[in-house]
Amino acid sequence: MKQIIASMFFAAILLASPEDGELNYPQTSVSDHVDSLFGTQVADPYRWLEEIDGEETIEWIEAQRDFTEAYLSGIPNRELIRERLRGITEYTRRSMPTVKGERYFFSQIEEDQDFSVYYYHDGLDQEPIPFLDFNEFPEESNLSQGGISYSRDGELAAWGARESGSDWITLRIRDVSSATDLDDIILWTKHPMVAWNSDNTGFYYIRYPALEEGEEHTALSTGNMIWFHRLGTQQSEDSLVYERPDKPEWYLSCGMAHDQRYLLIYAGDGASLHKNGLFYIDLQDENGEVVELLNDFDAYYYPIENIEEEFFIETNLDAPNGKVFSINLSNPERENWQTIIPESDCVLQSVSLVNQNTLALVYSEDAVSRVQLNTVTGEFIKNIELPCPGSTSGFRGELDCSLAFYSFSSFLHPGEIYMYNFDTGEAELYWEPETGMDLDQFQSKQVFYESNDGTRIPMFLVYPRDITLDGSNPVLLSGYGGFGVSMTPSFNAVNLVWAEMGGIFALPCLRGGGEYGEEWHLAGIREKRDNVFNDFISAAEYLIQEGYTSCEKLAVIGGSNGGTLVGACLNRRPDLFGAALPAVGVMDLLRFHLSTVAWLWIPEYGDPESEKDFEFLYRFSPYHNIEDGTEYPAVMVTTADHDDRVVPWHSFKYGARLQAAQAGSAPVLINILESAGHGGGAGLSRYLSRRADEYAFLGRALGMKEFGTE
Repeated sequence: MKQIIASMFFAAILLASPEDGELNYPQTSVSDHVDSLFGTQVADPYRWLEEIDGEETIEWIEAQRDFTEAYLSGIPNRELIRERLRGITEYTRRSMPTVKGERYFFSQIEEDQDFSVYYYHDGLDQEPIPFLDFNEFPEESNLSQGGISYSRDGELAAWGARESGSDWITLRIRDVSSATDLDDIILWTKHPMVAWNSDNTGFYYIRYPALEEGEEHTALSTGNMIWFHRLGTQQSEDSLVYERPDKPEWYLSCGMAHDQRYLLIYAGDGASLHKNGLFYIDLQDENGEVVELLNDFDAYYYPIENIEEEFFIETNLDAPNGKVFSINLSNPERENWQTIIPESDCVLQSVSLVNQNTLALVYSEDAVSRVQLNTVTGEFIKNIELPCPGSTSGFRGELDCSLAFYSFSSFLHPGEIYMYNFDTGEAELYWEPETGMDLDQFQSKQVFYESNDGTRIPMFLVYPRDITLDGSNPVLLSGYGGFGVSMTPSFNAVNLVWAEMGGIFALPCLRGGGEYGEEWHLAGIREKRDNVFNDFISAAEYLIQEGYTSCEKLAVIGGSNGGTLVGACLNRRPDLFGAALPAVGVMDLLRFHLSTVAWLWIPEYGDPESEKDFEFLYRFSPYHNIEDGTEYPAVMVTTADHDDRVVPWHSFKYGARLQAAQAGSAPVLINILESAGHGGGAGLSRYLSRRADEYAFLGRALGMKEFGTE
C-alpha cells in the first residue's frame, strides 16, 4: 500500500520548475590578506570568516541563510519530498541486544519518534521496560544521544548527551530500575564510553582540560587524560589516573577487561597513521602502575579480550589485511607472541571473543562481509551463512554466555538481527523491521571499473528494476575515500526515495578507504590523494560511458572527508557534473590543523607546516583551487554552526569563494544548519528535512522529469 501511495505521490508533483534567473548573492567582503608560505604567496580573501562569532560573520551567516531559504522555498515540491521521506522512514528500528548481568539492553526508534528509547528486559521472553527516552526531553534543549555504557551487573548506565550536535558530551548516571538519574555529572569529555570498576561504585573515563567560555567549538582539543569518578561525589573530587603532557600528540581511551582486573589504555599516536600503544594497569596491584605492554607504535593493536593473563590482540603488524595474535603478560616479549589467526587474502574487519573459547571473525571480501568462527587456538570451526551480499557486525555477548547477536543489512535488507546459539551451532532470526515497502521493485548490484591508472575499483548501484540505460537517468554518486573507512552495503530508506524518483544511487569504494586493507588506505593519503580524486572521477566517467547517466544528470555528494573529495573533484572537472553537494568538508587544507581535533588528521592529509607537504596540500585544497570565470554546476555547500569537528569556516570560505568565481547561471548555495553539529541537527525530523532540501535542489538542478522539466 505504501508503494502505491508513493507512486501516486510522485505522479502528482509534475510541477513546473521555476527559472533560476539572475542570482543576486549576498554581499561578501573581500580582504587583501596574503600569507607567504615557503616562498609562495597564498591569497586568503575570506580569512575574516574564520571569526565565526564575529558580528560581521554572524550578519553574513544570516544573509546566506535567508538567500538559501528563499531559493529552496521556491521549489514547489520541497514539502512533498519531506513528507515522502518521513513516510518511508516510518517503521521501527532496533539495535542489537547487549547482555549485562541478567539483563538484555537495546535501543529502539518507533515510527513516530525522532530519537531512541532505551529498554531492558530480564530475559528474552520478558516484556522490555523503557528506562531512558530522548523523546521526553524538551525540543528547545536540542539534545541528541551521545552513547551509553552499562555497568557489569546491569543496574546502572552512564549515558551521554550532546547539545546542538557538538562533539562535547555531558555524562549522567541513570539507575536503570527506577529510570532516574543520580546527581553525578561529568563534563569536558568527548568519549561516551566509560569503564566501570568491579563493584560498580565508579568508572574510568576520558576528559580534556576545561576551556574558556566561547572557545569550546574552536580551540584545539589536546592533552586528554584518564580520570576515575566515584559515584556520589563531585567531578572536582575525581582522581587523575593517567596523562602524558610530554606527548601532546597522543589521544587516549580506556576500557575494562572482561575479568575487570585490568584497565586497558589505548594510546593513539596523532603523529603517525593507524599506529598506537597498548598499556594496562593491574587493578589488583596496590601500586597501580601503568605497564607499557606495547609501546613501539609500529602498527595498530586492538585488544579483543583476555583469558586470565593471555590477551588476544588484532593487529596489522606485517599483515596489512589484519591478523590475530596472543600475548601472555608473564612473558610479553615479541619472541613469545603466538599467531592465532594469520593474515588472509580478505580484510579482517572485526574480531570478538565469545562463548569462552570462540573467536568470531568478520572479514570483508570485495567490500562484502563474510563471517567465520575459530577456536582461541586458531582451529577453524565453521562459516556463518549470510542472507545475501551485505554487511554484518556485532557478535556481542558475554564470555560466559552461549548466545551472541549480530546484525545484517544490505541496500535492500533493512537491518535484521540474528541470534547465534553456540550450544546448537545454529543461527536464527531474532528480530526484523517491518518497513511496509515493496523492496522487490528495486535492484542492487556491484560493478567494477578501472581508474585512470588501471586499478580495479568496486562500486555498488541501487536503482529501480525497470530502468533503461539510455543515459537519461539521474545519478547520485556518493564518495568518501579516506581514513581507512570502508564503504559497504547498508540500508538507508532515504536512498530508496531517490530511486522512487527514477534515480540511481552509486557508491564506489575509493582508495584511501579500508575495503582492501591498509595498503588500499595508504594508496590514498597525503601526496597519493590524487588516486582518490581520480577514482571518483573515473566512477563518474564509467557511469556515463555505460549509459547509466550523462554529465547533465550526474550529481555528486559527500560529507566530511567526502565533502573535501567533492570540492576537489569539482575544481578539477566542473564540466563532468550537473550538481554537487559538499557537506561539512575540510576545504582549507593549509589551515585545517589549527582547530579542535583536526591536528589528528595530519598523518592522513599532510602537515601544512612542512614545505614538502605544503606543495601537494596547496594543489589539493578545494578553497585555494577555485578559478574565476569558471562555469560551475549547481552547488549547495552544507555546514553547521556548532560543528566542532570540521569547524564551519571551512565551508564559509569555500562557499563564498565559489559564489564569487561562478561564471555560469547555476546556483551556488550555502546551507548553514542552525544549532547543529558535524552530524547535522538533532533528531530524525531534522535529518529528513536536510535530505529533502538536497533532493529538491538536485531535482531542479538535474531537470528530473518528476519535477516538471523534460
